[in-house]
Amino acid sequence: MLRTMIGTGLVLVLILSYAVYSNTLDSEYYGYKTTNESEIIELQSNEEDKANWYFTSREAITWINVTIEGVEAESAKLIIEASGVEWFYSPLLGVEDADFFNCEDGGFSETSESCSKASVHEIIIESSEEQRIHGRVSLELPIEGLGYIQSENEDLAEIEAREIVENAKRTITWNIKLEDRGEILSDENLMINVTVVKHDFVSVEEFKLNPIQESIYSLATLIGCFFLLLFVPLTIYFSALYKSKNDDKLRIEN
Repeated sequence: MLRTMIGTGLVLVLILSYAVYSNTLDSEYYGYKTTNESEIIELQSNEEDKANWYFTSREAITWINVTIEGVEAESAKLIIEASGVEWFYSPLLGVEDADFFNCEDGGFSETSESCSKASVHEIIIESSEEQRIHGRVSLELPIEGLGYIQSENEDLAEIEAREIVENAKRTITWNIKLEDRGEILSDENLMINVTVVKHDFVSVEEFKLNPIQESIYSLATLIGCFFLLLFVPLTIYFSALYKSKNDDKLRIEN
């Protein structure tokens, strides 16, 4: 029976691996790669000696990250405005315990929180220590530089991938200022850093699976399932056999 189970399982593994592989020969899914570079922004001052800055971006951007330190006013607000473009912000963005939160699909299932979309976002500065603010500019671009699209062939897939990147390229003027009760604060003792993550098209290739790798995964799964199925009954069998032999030995000795 054990030989039959193992033989049948191996046949199923081979059939499953071939089925998976054959379905990926013409899957119509293509993976496209983009750069995923973080660039430090050099801010320009709107007002001399005031916490009021600006910069202009022209690339395809997924993230804007702002860190500020040294704010003494307890009720200060950091206001970030993108001219003519709406972007996404949530306090959960960039939080270490919520790394999987990225604004897509209106948030994630474990909480009702989601990103708000607007051209202007205001953040209350809670202390003079470093404060981090993360925002998403584009939800279409791949966060890690690798995305997938469905297309008829590789040439069309490349055209679509390039369009995704090109459509995300916008000229945006960002205004960043620090206010307290409607007045712009002095930039004395303030440290502010701004970085953006930008993307450019790199390449596209058809999505495929490795049949050998899939066979190994399937075989490992099969062995694991057989082990779990056979472990309990075999344990009971050998325990009963040991008990029977032990009882016979005691009867002989008596």
